[in-house]
Amino acid sequence: MAASVREKQTAALKRMLNLNAPLLKNTASEPVWKVLVYDRFGQDIISPLLSVKELRDMGVTLHLLLHSDRDPIPDVPAVYFVMPTEENIDRICQDLRNQLYEAYYLNFISAISRSKLEDIASAALSANAVTQITKVFDQYLNFITLEDDMFILCNQNKESISYHAINKPDIMDTDMEIIMDTIVDSLFCFFVTLGAVPIIRCPRGNAAEMVAVKLDKKLRENLRDARNSLFTGDNMGSGQFSFQRPLFVLVDRNLDLATPLHHTWTYQALIHDVLDFHLNRVNIEEASSTEASPAGARPKKKNKRCYDLTSADKFWQKHKGSPFPEVAESVQEELDTYRAQEDEVKRLKSIMGLEGEDEGAISMLSDNTAKLTSAVSSLPELLEKKRLIDLHTNVATAVLDHIKSRKLDVYFEYEEKLMSKSTLDKSLLDIISDPDAGTPEDKMRLFLIFYITAQMPPSEADVEQYKKALLDAGCDLSPLNYIKQWKAFTKMAAAPANYGNSGVKPMGLFSRVMNTGSQFVMEGVKNLVLKQHNLPVTRILDNLMEIKSNPETDDYRYFDPKMLRGSESSIPRNKNPFQEAIVFVVGGGNYIEYQNLVDYTKARQGKRIFYGCSELFNAGQFLKQLSQLGQK
Repeated sequence: MAASVREKQTAALKRMLNLNAPLLKNTASEPVWKVLVYDRFGQDIISPLLSVKELRDMGVTLHLLLHSDRDPIPDVPAVYFVMPTEENIDRICQDLRNQLYEAYYLNFISAISRSKLEDIASAALSANAVTQITKVFDQYLNFITLEDDMFILCNQNKESISYHAINKPDIMDTDMEIIMDTIVDSLFCFFVTLGAVPIIRCPRGNAAEMVAVKLDKKLRENLRDARNSLFTGDNMGSGQFSFQRPLFVLVDRNLDLATPLHHTWTYQALIHDVLDFHLNRVNIEEASSTEASPAGARPKKKNKRCYDLTSADKFWQKHKGSPFPEVAESVQEELDTYRAQEDEVKRLKSIMGLEGEDEGAISMLSDNTAKLTSAVSSLPELLEKKRLIDLHTNVATAVLDHIKSRKLDVYFEYEEKLMSKSTLDKSLLDIISDPDAGTPEDKMRLFLIFYITAQMPPSEADVEQYKKALLDAGCDLSPLNYIKQWKAFTKMAAAPANYGNSGVKPMGLFSRVMNTGSQFVMEGVKNLVLKQHNLPVTRILDNLMEIKSNPETDDYRYFDPKMLRGSESSIPRNKNPFQEAIVFVVGGGNYIEYQNLVDYTKARQGKRIFYGCSELFNAGQFLKQLSQLGQK
């Protein structure tokens, strides 16, 4: 099985921290102590992959931001991991002049231009530090891996490549070029790290096509330049893809605007929707204690807790895609087994404390020493388990509070019915005008999904009535203006996306979680279970990966950077289904689509699918972008 992108990117980072020498397994020697200097981009790439402890094990004693005030540390090598931007280069030159470190290992996240290299060289000359610059590397790591099978392009200044930036009506061609080049640069880095030249497919006439054309050109130029090609020889990671190349499907966010607004029901997507969750770290504001503070006292500050949800967390790996009720039950079960183990340890302790007179105790002692030893040796494991249980209890409780206070289960069920065009049990107007159901944002999301998925647009009179109800509920109507234009535009271009017959079926009330003594009070929350269905992105991937003929994808362009002449065709040369595919959404993605692809892959043996997007937003952030577009 080929290594995942996460493993490859982590390995590349470790090699860099090892002063660009390959890691040797068998040496038990001390690592070389060093300083790591990164910019915000570098920080975002490293933080989801390596913990502070792992950095320490690699010999990194200090990690500092490039633009912070750093004191000179004369006898230490410094590893720089930064983007090759003007101000970063200036700052590196300044470090050289100030003779901050003993040796400089300069690693650029993305390829550095010739002119900037010359700037560094001249600064090194004037500072008499040429000998101290030990190595200069282009690392081609300009993307952020969040899961084994998921990556995003950037977290810093992501506004510059956001959905809003690409779809602004007044965008200049030059700005569009810059956005496309930024996206292509990151995708190029992704394929260099993956060590594979993909076959590219994309729809015609939108941003995705522009990215595909540029990426094809960039890969082609790199392959032509035989001496410096990044895809030959040892870079290819000993040809694990030797037999088959991956399929790279580029799609545009405009293909499906309903999914990013959808209320969701799986754990990871819910966390992203209702809590502050980015780069695998979730921040929760804990409600402060409710007792009234004495008059005149300052109100207590809310505590902020932050938790990392990592690949090492088994519970997270197992349940991030499960429906929320299932997660609540599992957390409860984990808690029960943990308590049982804890009680066992306590019981043993009390027996061991008995005095020797008691005949019974002596015979029990010999039997229990073994038990106690095993109990003590499993303590670290127990404590780690306890930490994870506490973490998920807190996170799940925070999510549950949102579900209950905003009636998210009602929204989720209703939207699923809208998207699968099944019969509705109550009118949309009722939910919008119900003051208890959800925030104004929730109502707006629901209405937009209704508007996007409607086969016939509602009549003007109806729209006015809805608008009035939405305004009464306190909604901002500017997203609707944009969606109206978008819908008018896409109606000319294509039929509305089809969401498959999804549907949810309510199960009985929660059995486990309903008993008293549970951490989660789930009264009144529906126990909904998902039926498997494919979202538009997954469906397009399925057509292209399995080479199915479908009017939706037959017109997709086909690029093969390895072919000598770029032939303009949409006729795929490859007749066999692909085993590996990467789907990339230009204009932003979400965990709902990611989860849908993961579920799709689970049902197919031996297939590998990666999901990537230019930025990861939740519905609230996407709505903001739509409203900015609607105010134009």
